[in-house]
Amino acid sequence: MNLRLLTGCVLVCTAVLTNAQSIAKSYKAASQGNPISPCVFCADPTALEFDGRVYVYGSNDHQQFIANGKKDSNGYGAIKSLVVFSSDDMVNWTFHGTIDVGKICSSWGWRFAASWAPSVTWRVNEQGENEFFLYFANSGGSVGMLKANSPLGPWKSPLSKPLIDSSTPGVSPCNWIFDPGVVIDDEGTGWIAFGGGDPNNQGTKLMPGNSRIAKLKKSMTALDGKAVNLPAPYLFEASELNMMNGKYVYTYNTSWSDRDDWNSYEKRGAAPAPSTCSMCYMVTDNPLDPDAWVYKGEYVPNPGNFGFGWGNNHTHLQKFAGNYYLFYHSMLLEQNMNTGASGFRSIGVEKVTVQEDKQLIGKVVMTSNGPQAVHNMDPYSLQQAETMSTAGGVSYEDFTNVVKVSSVSSLGNDASSNLQVNMKAGAWTMLRKVDFGTEGAQTFTLKASGSGTLEIRLQRENAKPAVTLQFNSTSMQDHTFAVDPSVFKGVKTVYFIFTEASNVKFDAWRFNKEVIDGVKNVKNARNANNTRQHAGSYDLMGRRVKSTPTRGIYVKDGKKILSK
Repeated sequence: MNLRLLTGCVLVCTAVLTNAQSIAKSYKAASQGNPISPCVFCADPTALEFDGRVYVYGSNDHQQFIANGKKDSNGYGAIKSLVVFSSDDMVNWTFHGTIDVGKICSSWGWRFAASWAPSVTWRVNEQGENEFFLYFANSGGSVGMLKANSPLGPWKSPLSKPLIDSSTPGVSPCNWIFDPGVVIDDEGTGWIAFGGGDPNNQGTKLMPGNSRIAKLKKSMTALDGKAVNLPAPYLFEASELNMMNGKYVYTYNTSWSDRDDWNSYEKRGAAPAPSTCSMCYMVTDNPLDPDAWVYKGEYVPNPGNFGFGWGNNHTHLQKFAGNYYLFYHSMLLEQNMNTGASGFRSIGVEKVTVQEDKQLIGKVVMTSNGPQAVHNMDPYSLQQAETMSTAGGVSYEDFTNVVKVSSVSSLGNDASSNLQVNMKAGAWTMLRKVDFGTEGAQTFTLKASGSGTLEIRLQRENAKPAVTLQFNSTSMQDHTFAVDPSVFKGVKTVYFIFTEASNVKFDAWRFNKEVIDGVKNVKNARNANNTRQHAGSYDLMGRRVKSTPTRGIYVKDGKKILSK
């Protein structure tokens, strides 16, 4: 970081009483892990692990929410982008913006319709380069794909049309050609499953006949042979694929139909009929042989209402940091916001027990709590402002792109670019499990533009400020302040609350273990007798001065003074 202590940046003494400022309401409780975002509607998750982080991609329901004027029901037709989040601890999530699939696939012309329900995978190619492949539902009639060399892009369309449509060998009859699920097996071969809908003209309630699976060529941009039927009982949508101990694991969502024909299913074994709109799975060691698939049962019953059950679900099973996690969507955020809109989903996650050797997935119950942190957050590393566990007063439109200036929303953001967060007076973000260590932090650096007052509060949003900081700059700057190491030590919940804000864009933050550039801690200034001294004048470096400064802002007897 290039550190600057600007004339307008003042560390206010603890004796200074700031004006009372109400803070914005949060739609996600501080103790809860779900949904992963407190302000972005998103659904149909897929995920990958790369370089110590889990990256989650989903349908951008929020694009439809904005197109609807934040009311009415979700019709999905305006969703032409995907959202991207990542985390290294499973409780604090970084929003990386959106992938503008409509723009990327503009060369498709009329063939492009929408971007829903992505599935992602990656590999190291023969040249030692990372390759990422993202497949998406192009509305309900075809499957498209994107490619990148980073989980954040830039993404490109290697094709001038969808990868799979009704003319693809082996696809017809398939009512809905969508919801792809992709995996690269232990031999390096790619596979893709897809399909859904009510029973086709050859199907039944038990076997709708709309699920397909196909082998991918080495390029991952074309099918290697025709697609074949995958006999999934009561299939409706939401295909995904995993590998476990050399076996292929196919997950999907079931239909609303009754189960009165379950006993006619010869491969049911001892498994009971799956509940309606639930998540089920099948296993095989030969994906192209329909007879080789074994039904394993239900792993996510539909919970009904109460914020979690809404129609069908879409899940992704992801191994990360030695544990398995199940990503899904629910209606929690919409329910908490209570805007009157309906059908706008949000992504959640739960830890799940998996026996890899037997390909057994434990039952998952959706909760608002979510998983525990896999490790504590490091405050001494640069952290992005768009990383948060929860927030108040921050909406989807408040995320702006650093490079592409967007006056209203971030719908055109490329996920490869960093974001900034517009912070209004009373807006705040919160981080969980922030570990300052035993010695504590000495200084804090805020990267922001605009003018405002930032209160850092610990443990509770209504706690007294641990430190109050004022900043002012017309361009993005690093503002560095002293903090009390006896307060900023141990594992804390950290709130960044902007009690005053004018044109504030919050970009990043970092605590430091050492005093930087001579910054002294005014808040904890002590005299020779080691008692706090609040009276007196201090310059912007926190040093006591004997005479009044001729110009600029300084602190005198616990009050801010502007000397001209």
